[in-house]
This record gives sequence, C-alpha cells and structure tokens, in this order.
Amino acid sequence: MEQYFGKAVKRVEDPRFLTGSGQYTDDLSLPRMAHVAMVRTPFAHARIRRIDTAQALEHPGVVAVITGQALRDANIGSIPPGWLLPDIKTPPHYAIAVDRVRHAGEIVAAVIAESRAIAEDAALLVDVEYEMLPAVSLGSAALASGAPAVHDEAIENVCFRWSIGDQAAVDAEFDRAAKTVKLSLRNSRLAPNAIEPRASLAQYVRASDELTLWTTSQNPHIHRLILAAFVLGIPEHKLRVISPDVGGGFGSKIFQYPEEVIVLYAARKLNRPVKWTARRTESFVSDSHGRDHESEAELAADDEGHVLALRVKTIANLGAYLTLFGPVVPTYLYGTLMNGPYRFRAIHCAVTGVFTHTAPVDALRGAGRPEATYLLERMMDRMAQELGQDPAELRRKNFIQPDAFPYQTPVALVYDSGNYEPALDKALTTLDYKRAREAQAALRKEGRYLGIGFSTYLEACGLAPSSLVGSLGAQAGQWESALVRVMPTGKVEVFTGAHSHGQGHETAFAQIVADDLQIPMDDVVIVHGDTAKVPFGWGSYGSRSAAVGASALKMALNKIRDKAAGIAAHLLEAAPEDVEMTGGQLHVKGVPERGKSFSDIALQAHLAHNLPEGMEPGLEATHFYDPKNFVYPFGTHVAVVEVDPETGRVTLQRYVAVDDCGPLINPMIAEGQVHGGIAHGVGQALLEHALYDEQGQFVAGSFLEYAMPRADDLPLFEIDHTVTPSPHNPLGVKGIGETGTIASTAAVANAVIDALGPFGITHLDMPFTAENVWRAIQGGKKAVA
Repeated sequence: MEQYFGKAVKRVEDPRFLTGSGQYTDDLSLPRMAHVAMVRTPFAHARIRRIDTAQALEHPGVVAVITGQALRDANIGSIPPGWLLPDIKTPPHYAIAVDRVRHAGEIVAAVIAESRAIAEDAALLVDVEYEMLPAVSLGSAALASGAPAVHDEAIENVCFRWSIGDQAAVDAEFDRAAKTVKLSLRNSRLAPNAIEPRASLAQYVRASDELTLWTTSQNPHIHRLILAAFVLGIPEHKLRVISPDVGGGFGSKIFQYPEEVIVLYAARKLNRPVKWTARRTESFVSDSHGRDHESEAELAADDEGHVLALRVKTIANLGAYLTLFGPVVPTYLYGTLMNGPYRFRAIHCAVTGVFTHTAPVDALRGAGRPEATYLLERMMDRMAQELGQDPAELRRKNFIQPDAFPYQTPVALVYDSGNYEPALDKALTTLDYKRAREAQAALRKEGRYLGIGFSTYLEACGLAPSSLVGSLGAQAGQWESALVRVMPTGKVEVFTGAHSHGQGHETAFAQIVADDLQIPMDDVVIVHGDTAKVPFGWGSYGSRSAAVGASALKMALNKIRDKAAGIAAHLLEAAPEDVEMTGGQLHVKGVPERGKSFSDIALQAHLAHNLPEGMEPGLEATHFYDPKNFVYPFGTHVAVVEVDPETGRVTLQRYVAVDDCGPLINPMIAEGQVHGGIAHGVGQALLEHALYDEQGQFVAGSFLEYAMPRADDLPLFEIDHTVTPSPHNPLGVKGIGETGTIASTAAVANAVIDALGPFGITHLDMPFTAENVWRAIQGGKKAVA
C-alpha cells in the first residue's frame, strides 16, 4: 500500500477553490432573504443623545431598523469573554451600543432591507445625535492621571494586573550580573485582513423554534455555546452553527461578534433569513486587532554572555471591550514564553491590561507568542551588541541542552523536548554565514548597508491539559474530538471538531486515516464545521489542529483497528493478538495469504452475521483527546536585508527558515504554512500598522493607508526542517501554522537594526517603513557627528 504520512500530497480541497466552486458564507442565498447594513459611529467616544430611524424606515425596501434598546428589551445579553483572570474587570459588551459608543466603528443601529444596496442606502438616513466625549487610544496614555474613562467599572482604565515569575530572584540575579541591557519596545497594532471578510447568515424556522447560523467561524461549537446560552438565552440545541468554506482567519474568526447576534435576532423577529457581509472598510474597524504592546525590558548576563535574568513590564492595549481570548493573549500566552529556548535562572513579567477607545484586541496569528519572541530576540541581539559577541554564538551558548528535557522554566512551562543547535547549524550552513558576514563588511566599504538578523524562537501551542487551563481562567476545555465512521463498503467518514480555514485538514487528516487503515486516500472524506454533524469540539486556533485534533483522530483509528482485528480474528479462527494488518489485509501473523481485506471486515461488521460473542455491530469510534502538555515547536530563522541610506527603504534579500514541528504529515502543506507565516511577520516588521490618532480615529482604514506585503516585497524563502518528535502525543507532531509569524518579525527587526549599526542606532520601533528608517538615519547621523 502507498505510504501517505510524510508525503507531499496535493491538497484535495484545492480543486474546488481553484475553480471557484468553494462555498463561502456570502455565496449562500435563501428564499426571502433580507440583508442588513450596520450604522457605525465615526466617533471614538460619545454619548448617544438620540437615534431617529424614521427616514430610514420610510425608505422603499426597508424591512426594519434595530437599535440597542430593542435588543435590551428582548433580553439579548452581553457577549462574554472566554478567559478570566483574578480581579479582572469585564464591562458588558452589547451587540449594539445603547448609551455610549467607545470606539470608532461601533454599531449604533442595524438596517434590514430587501437588498444590500437598499440597506446601505437607508443606513445613511439613520440620524444619530452625539455628545462628543474625550478619547484615549494609546495604552500608556489611558493609564495617565486624568485620562478619559472607557468604562466606569474600570478605575484608571485598568482591566487587570497580572504577573508571573519570581521578582526577588530576578533582582538578585541583576545584582550579581556583569552586564545588563535595557530597551523600550513597541509592538505595533495589526489588522488581521483575512482574504474573506466576515459574514453571517441566519435562518429561523418557527415550526421547530430553531435557528441556523452560517458564519465565518474557526470554532462553530464555541459560537453555538456562547451565542445560545449566554447571549440569546435559548437552549443550545435550538441553534445550529455551520461554518462552510472560510477564507482565512488568523485568529480573527475565533470570536463572537455583534453582527452574528444581530442577524440571529433579526431572523427570529422577522421570521425570514437575514444576511450580513462586511465591506473591507468595516473589517478594518470591527474585526478584532492584534498585538499593541508597550514594554520595558531588562536583560542581565555574566561577563561571558550567559543570560541570567529577564525583567519585563508591559502595557497591553485591549481596546474598548474584552473579546473571547483577549485576557489570555498578553498574559499566559506571552509571559510564559519569555524563557524562549534559553537557560534563564529567573524571569519576571508584569502585564497591565488597559482599556482604550479603540477596536478590541485579541488573538492574531501567534497570539502572544510573536510579542514574546520579538521582545526576547531583540534583547538577545542587544546583549550581543553590548558584549561585542556574535549574535548567533551568543544564542548557541545559552541554549537548553538536549539532555535537560523535560525542562522546567522559571515561568511555569515544562518543555517536553527540544534540540535547538541542529536547527541553528542548518540555518547557518544554508545561509553560508561566514561568507554573508564577509559580504556585509565588504559592501559597507562601498556605502551599502546589509543587515543579518536571527530569531531562534520557541513556540508553545496546543494548549493543554484542560484541567490546567481551567485553573488559569479558561472558560473552556482544550481537548478535541474525532469520530471515525466506516461504511459497509469500507469507505470512511471522519467528523472532526477541528476546523479548516486554509490549513489543509481535508488532505492531512485523510493521509493519517489512509495510512492507518491502509486504504486509498480517495476512500476518506473529512467533515467539519457543522454543529449538527460533528461531535462537540473546540475548533482550530493556536496551532492545535495537528497536535490535538489529529491526535484525537489517531486514537479513534486505534479503536477502529482494534475492533477490525477482533472481527478478523474471529473469522480466521485466530486470537486477536495474532492478527496484523499489512498491505490492506488483516491476516494471521506470518500467513499473509490467509486474510481478509479491510472492506471485507467493514461489510461483516455491518451485516453482523458472524461477529464475536458480545460485540456490537457497526464499525465506528469516537475519541476525545485531552493532551498532557503543550507542544513546543522551535527553530532558527535568519533574515538578510539591505537598507538604502538615501531613501530609508528596506529590501529583504534572503530569508532562511529551519523549523522543527516534529514529523511532517504533509511537507508541502507545512512549507506553505511557513511561507504564509513568514509573509505575515515580515508585513508587521516592514509595512503594517493599524494606527489610531490621539482622538481615537483609525487612520489606516483602507489598503491605501494599511500596507500589506506583496510578492515583490519577499524573496524566495529557503526552507528546511529538523525533526524532534513530541513525546506525549501519539503522532509526535507539533504545530506549524504560526511558526513563521512568531519568528520572522524578530528576525527582520534584528536584521534592520544590524544594518543601521554604523549610524549609531541600537533600536527602532516597527514598522520599518522607508520614512521611519530614513528619519532614524538622519537622527543617527547627527548623533554620530
């Protein structure tokens, strides 16, 4: 039989996407379907004095206009966060504002009409009278004395104060350190910009009192649970959530959004389907953003460059409201990653979560891990610069050694496995590091400025176990489900709680099934994204699909094989332990000619004419897999840039990535994930910035102002892997979808700062646009002079 695991199989889902046959939420159309347009405030902070909907209601084709008061009168609840911290402030987040608006783009009314065009025209006729109030958009400014209050219940705009690590131990290490370095760092805010804007379509069936929501979700069961139980106040089984083909998410489609609440309410009230699809300008101001940290960091080392301690203070801008994972991203997904792959004696990280008059901030590809890696890798480069040591070798001397695992870090995590030097060595060899440094020195004599930047990152993904995350404040589990159903002909359906929105699950999961059951891949179909079909699961985010979702699948397949072996043993008059499976046949060990095909066994299981005593008919198995620990991908990324001192333009010349995510299920898919991740991280480093002005106005609200990386901004990536299996899941796999983003921002930043060294520049905040770099060079020239 053909071996599938580890093979670069072409994605089975791609033909429908490449031929325009995919079915996305906005493609759906139902009889009598109405359309909704949102009326959004242009102001960051204002009191709503009056909403006049009369003109809009008179507009031909308008069906209804919904206000926040109408939702409150119908007992529609607040959208809750999904992670709680000690003493956290959780102000209500209603789908439509009632008395005050707290960020530009917040919804103040919804217009339902016979067509989208009519709804959008009528939305312009809704007259809202505002009383302008002062606003604050920067996290540190929100903490200042006298800053405008975002919520009355959050004194000084503080949502939470959180810390991890031993502060006294850190202080002691700093006291004995031979060298310390300090940096102030800004991790800029980003907009997610998935290629498919968010969309929702709701249908109500009065006869059964049931709602169906088609929506762009990364986790349909979470949507159903929260929307039904906490927001609408209806029985969970009365809401079906379907997430069809989804065009990218990057974390932004994890959360429950006001628009989903509005279409559900409207569909039930009007007894007709209601659909909303975002315009791109809406997406910029209503999708949850990512990053936005202001940090002070200090690193201590001995005189040989062995790191001792790290001290971090971060202000995390949470925006105007808490969304699902908002509290955990800058805390347990950030502070616990400060150790990286290095041997620290002590670490202390303190985070203040702050409300501002901006769009909510939550998980964005990497979710806390890129922020931690950026900070740590910038500090490592700064220490190397201060000590006059090579940045690659400083990292090498501080790596945790392979015989030290499992490794307890000073910030709670226990790394299960790791072997960091081979990835570094492979990256240096691919780059030809010695020659690259020689070329850099030679070109500087010609007035050309090359920079080489490293990021030896470590990621924690596949959050687990559920008991642990629950104790830390998660209002959810972190297990995953898989149901394997074998049909009488031996064809297989897999129902997974994981969700694919570009990752290639339909291919990779089918490869696992085909290998395990020794059947053709064409005999396997993967079903996901429908709460009425798949068992409860927690969805896809945090690079958990392979480590958790595929592990659940593997465990269910083990049950299928065990039952199949039992049936085969009975038919062959042998003991189950004497039956093995090779070449698609279940046979007695050593007697391959005496066997039964898998399809023969499947048929017998369903006919039930001759089953072992006490065995149930059918061939179906479900498994709920709750991991014992996170998994810990790692690697080395190296960026080579050239900076034009006359214009400030940064050109990315080379990019080398060596990642370790354990065994590769499909190397082609893994490489594609790395490519996309690198592009995402490079975009943050060089181009992207979701910028607000001091009055809370979003000034990057279109692709004219918000620059995304294009093909000609990127070189051909040089990709390689090492393989260190995770010891605690049945496949040994680790996540790969976020590694590129986690590593690349820091690698490019370090390369840019390396290039700017001759100008006396030791740090510059992102993004490294031509203007920002040119201004820094001018300032550096003056300082050097």
